[in-house]
Amino acid sequence: MPDTAIQVKPLLDVRDLAKDFDVSRPWLNRVLEGQPRLILKAVDGVSFTINRGETLSLVGESGCGKSTVARVICGLYPPSRGSVNFDGVDLATITDRNTMLAMRRRFQMIFQDPFASLNPRWRVGRIIAEPIRSHDLLKDDDAIKARVGELLLQVGLSPLDMTKYPHEFSGGQRQRISIARALSSNPEFLICDEPTSALDVSVQAQILNLMKDLQRAHGLTYLFISHNLAVVSHISNRVGVMYLGRIVEIAETKTLFNRPLHPYTQMLQSAIPDIKMSGKSRTPVAGEVPNPLNPPTGCAFHPRCPFANERCKVERPELKDYSGTLAACHGVEEGRIPVAK
Repeated sequence: MPDTAIQVKPLLDVRDLAKDFDVSRPWLNRVLEGQPRLILKAVDGVSFTINRGETLSLVGESGCGKSTVARVICGLYPPSRGSVNFDGVDLATITDRNTMLAMRRRFQMIFQDPFASLNPRWRVGRIIAEPIRSHDLLKDDDAIKARVGELLLQVGLSPLDMTKYPHEFSGGQRQRISIARALSSNPEFLICDEPTSALDVSVQAQILNLMKDLQRAHGLTYLFISHNLAVVSHISNRVGVMYLGRIVEIAETKTLFNRPLHPYTQMLQSAIPDIKMSGKSRTPVAGEVPNPLNPPTGCAFHPRCPFANERCKVERPELKDYSGTLAACHGVEEGRIPVAK
């Protein structure tokens, strides 16, 4: 029994995570013009877990808060509320610098833009070796050079490339360099913030296949951020759908794509071209994402939802379990939402 409990213990446990940004005008302007402070709730009570060796993807339209979640988890932003527990340790409770560095070594981030995330003045060898030196993993220069060459081979490049500069590579090759840099500290967990969105479709497939191969080879765990459902279906074990700072549905990948419950998830599915001409019904949803500075009352999706009623306008739904799928929708609870069989 104890062995089973250890096995299912999640590597990452995010609870009621929130991040607010003060986007108010300067104090003097507010006083003279009689304006209140403006608080943007970029993330508003997000909870999920990720088990070792699996990939959880967060999807949603631009501005839904998925990248902010990634940045709070990796420590680029402090949380306004909630907790991030990595391997049973609440990161907010760590005060010792050495303990924090040891913990940070265990997870790394791959950024969206390979053109902006690499220092253009550094050679590739120095870029990849930086985490090795920062975490004092190897001391001998020859050993570091050998490790950098090994990492370049793992991501499909040549050890000879370590003498080149980032501008000498294509976008896909630069992202491979970013992946090699992320792997150089021997992490267990990678946060991938739309790592393929700036790449051509054919290159996207190469990078995704590389990431899956590396996951199998090293037992890596991924949090994958994307707005592309095709990418998500290819790499994920589970998918969480975000809307206006909150998660509205979480399910196993196959379940989510075959039987989406939330109307917003159905809308995202409807936006995918039906190249098989299956003739399946689509969910018509109009409108745009509301202003996050003035979100709707009740369910944030109700202004765009064709199934909304009065309850949706006044009462915010909570995530509830429906046969293994977590969904936050009054319509699903009341049986008002048509669901694929």
